[in-house]
Amino acid sequence: MDKLKRTVKEIAYAQDHRSLPALHRCLIPLLSIASSLYTLALSLRHYLYRHSLFSPQRLPVVVISVGNLTWGGNGKTPMVEYIARCLADSGISPLILTRGYAGGDEAKMLQRHLLGKPVNIGVGANRAATAACFFKKYGYIDRGNAFLKRNSTEKIGAAILDDGMQHWSLCRDLEVLMVNGLMQWGNCQLLPLGPLREPLMALRRADVAVVHHADLMSKQNLEYIELMMRNVKESLPIYYTKMAPSHLFEVENINSRVPLGAVFGAVVLCVSAIGSASAFVERIEKMGASYVDRLDFDDHHFFEAKDIEMIRSRLGELEEKFCSKPIVVVTEKDFDRDPEILKHFDPFTVFALCSELQIIPHNVCNEDSFKKLLKEILSVIS
Repeated sequence: MDKLKRTVKEIAYAQDHRSLPALHRCLIPLLSIASSLYTLALSLRHYLYRHSLFSPQRLPVVVISVGNLTWGGNGKTPMVEYIARCLADSGISPLILTRGYAGGDEAKMLQRHLLGKPVNIGVGANRAATAACFFKKYGYIDRGNAFLKRNSTEKIGAAILDDGMQHWSLCRDLEVLMVNGLMQWGNCQLLPLGPLREPLMALRRADVAVVHHADLMSKQNLEYIELMMRNVKESLPIYYTKMAPSHLFEVENINSRVPLGAVFGAVVLCVSAIGSASAFVERIEKMGASYVDRLDFDDHHFFEAKDIEMIRSRLGELEEKFCSKPIVVVTEKDFDRDPEILKHFDPFTVFALCSELQIIPHNVCNEDSFKKLLKEILSVIS
């Protein structure tokens, strides 16, 4: 199954199908049929909402949605955390609503990062019902009053939808669209032939676009992606973000805080099951490792005994080749998915890399203007 997923992903991000191996090309007709069926279902869903046969619910608080148009690796969860911190630091208690997909690794990471902040995290597919439970327990501040009544109550003042762009059953007041700058939109086809959940014209629904991993892109590629988005929506504010590594911790001791210099000059094996593994690996390379190898698994993959053996075998090969004991570096998401299984690599050291989202100043789009936008949404809406 993992091999099939990787093959489908390679097809989705290939610019020219003629350059693909024969096995890949054999799958294209089947994927095209499946993509047509997906398009039909998506059109039907649009029709039902457009003609009020399905009606989105409106929560009693301001709703900020963070989503994307493609599958995984777009920086949605780091942006959700960033917004939650901004609101909490302004005296507003936000409620994060997430599906808790594949064991809830993102929810676990958010809970650790936001510990001690006045932030609630609700996990469940029915986000309206999840929100209702939290409103009943903690209360809420009416729309438009969240900023006026900040610091005066722990009642919920805003809701943040993690992966919310296709969650049409809830109304939102701000739509933040995340774009993976390193992978963008692949072959621009809908799932499963391509990586798109919706056509690119859905950019029109976005109030803000964020190009993630912008620091790893060339100026030419940044200009191209910005031009492409402005061709769909000319007035769209476009922000640039990056993941800034802060420190490492040993998986044996989550409370440890190891400086990034621990990988300088070391032989490193990057192991990850995330949507954008290349960005993770590139950041490790920039930290000065003497050699970086990688083992990539599918997004949200749960490591099994056979995976551990594969990783151990690769570590043995690296140790023999470089006459030096390599270290393993994983992402926080991989740690939170199953922290216990990552403790089975003795005598090799396993670190988890901690990073935080930062906004890269770009024209008038910077951290201050983004926070001002959040303040306006919370102050004006009624």
